[in-house]
Amino acid sequence: MNFITTMAILLLASATAGFAAESRNVTFFSDGALVEVETVAAKGIVEISLPGGMLPESLRIRPLGNAVIRNVEMLPSRQEGKGAKELEQLLEQKSRLQDRLKALETREEIFTAAAKSQSGKAPRKTKTNPEPMQSIRQGTEFAIAQLEAVYTARRKTEQEIRRLDVRISSIKKGAQGGTTVARVALAPKNGRIRVRYALGGEGWTPCYDVRLNNSGTARLMLYGQLPGGFAGYLLHASPTSVADSSGAQVVHAEAGSLAKLAEYRLPVREESFGEGVRSDYSFVVTNSSQVHLPAGGASLYRNGEYWGRFRFEGISSTRSRKIGNQ
Repeated sequence: MNFITTMAILLLASATAGFAAESRNVTFFSDGALVEVETVAAKGIVEISLPGGMLPESLRIRPLGNAVIRNVEMLPSRQEGKGAKELEQLLEQKSRLQDRLKALETREEIFTAAAKSQSGKAPRKTKTNPEPMQSIRQGTEFAIAQLEAVYTARRKTEQEIRRLDVRISSIKKGAQGGTTVARVALAPKNGRIRVRYALGGEGWTPCYDVRLNNSGTARLMLYGQLPGGFAGYLLHASPTSVADSSGAQVVHAEAGSLAKLAEYRLPVREESFGEGVRSDYSFVVTNSSQVHLPAGGASLYRNGEYWGRFRFEGISSTRSRKIGNQ
């Protein structure tokens, strides 16, 4: 029993050490992102692939614990050839899928015509076809079943093409950006470092909930839709910009979800809400906060009731804007 317990502890410690070997975090801002990676050297060397979208002079490499950075070299990426080969393969896959879509379109035309032909037939009883209605029904059901199979295959094919397009775009973006590798020499040979750099154009997309309750104020909640492409990273978001990232409020975020970034209570005046089938509305809101509220999509609620979506054009601090569909 003691042996088993000891082995379990060792295995757990080993798994924990392996898990902690590298941690990856990205924090999204209104105009970019800040990436942090902690990793351990192998035989005194760490190689970090730096994306082409990295902001100039934003790279920082900090030694952790007793590690000492001996040297840092900036080298051309050795992945360029691999990326070109992968791009060629992906484009070939996309071409085959596009050919399949064309074939599915032809099948759809054939079975659509067959279904119309069957449904348009006049039932005539003959010696070879004593139950014409049953034959017509069977023919129609067969054509419709084939159409359903075509629709399913087309939907899956289109989804696969979209997936390939995302990867193709990522590879092209890396190639255009001049991807490089930072080669860091460390002592001791298992030294640990933290790498940080900023990306431009990778920020969240703003969207809002605007809630009114006849109190003369609007409860405005700012959310950020995060970009994709950061699988394996812990995601965070901040309502500020990259330049103001030092000491900024940061919230945890989940991939594919909206991150709630901030909430404001703003003065509202001149509220007007119609009562017809098409309910018109308008109101004037003043940005009494100290920050600029960027433009984005918004949902409007009045006394908890949903009133639709509108385009929030953005408001600078201390400025007012009329919102409505009247």
